[in-house]
Amino acid sequence: MSVPLIDGFGRVHRDLRISVTDRCNFRCTYCMPADGLDWLPREDLLTFEEIERIARLMVDHFGIDSIRLTGGEPTVRANLPVLVQKLAALDVDLALTTNGATLGLLADKLVAAGLRRINISLDSLRPERFEELTRRADLDRVLDGIDAALAAGLNPVKVNAVMMRGINDDEIVDFARFGRDKGVEVRFIEFMPLDADLSWSNDKVVTLDEIVTTVGEEFPLAPVERSNSPAAVWHYADGKGSFGVIASVTDAFCGSCDRVRLTAEGMFRNCLFAVDEHDLRELLRSGASDDEIADVISDVVKDKWAGHAINQVHFIRPGRSMSQIGG
Repeated sequence: MSVPLIDGFGRVHRDLRISVTDRCNFRCTYCMPADGLDWLPREDLLTFEEIERIARLMVDHFGIDSIRLTGGEPTVRANLPVLVQKLAALDVDLALTTNGATLGLLADKLVAAGLRRINISLDSLRPERFEELTRRADLDRVLDGIDAALAAGLNPVKVNAVMMRGINDDEIVDFARFGRDKGVEVRFIEFMPLDADLSWSNDKVVTLDEIVTTVGEEFPLAPVERSNSPAAVWHYADGKGSFGVIASVTDAFCGSCDRVRLTAEGMFRNCLFAVDEHDLRELLRSGASDDEIADVISDVVKDKWAGHAINQVHFIRPGRSMSQIGG
């Protein structure tokens, strides 16, 4: 029998984010400095068997019912459908976040392995700007990947767009129209202080209110009652789908957050903005039992903060960027 994974504020955690690699086939300007990052040696990455063991433990001990695979870019990990098949067997809500560049080749294989839904990161619909942001001229490949995900039957297909003032905030309506026409749900994400070059500042954040107002001026909206999802959602009044906004900066959802994270090298984190990590890889490779590992996980979650405290004087920025932690 599983027991809930509860922190000191009574929040029950059911969502596990697993980074399967720190590598990426893009070099996005806010994820990676121009001179790149030091990649983890292959032997430092958790094996598929180690990932499966932690995931199974979390499901069996704590009732985790949602798992998302992230990176880096998860599709650069060799034989990813093998891992998907292992995790799909746990009977959880299994999802993947990807930049979409290789989905034209992988979408059918991922679906056959048991993947059912996907989020595709895309921060510009304009070829020149996309290349400037990612340092790759691959927008067509990403758009083809979105089509491949839809054709393979992944549902829902969501498109994540990080809005940055003065960079891509003039594309808000373009993204809304794209989602309506393509039949995907766009999720606008407020720019968070997890960029690799440490250039984040509050004035670069395009807020939830700005995004909703901008979309609403073009397309009449109807709000949806907020769930424990990180995104606040609005339906289009004419019935042509919906969009969401993840407002981690201006309307933080920490009070209902149910996520924990495992990095590619096996560090367990109780929050995206945690400043401490706990080494599960060493426990796995030193012969620790499932109960011993579960005790460590439980203790870490009990120490979770009330919230990340962005824009407060006591905010502490994590020592690693989003690309190293996993989304």
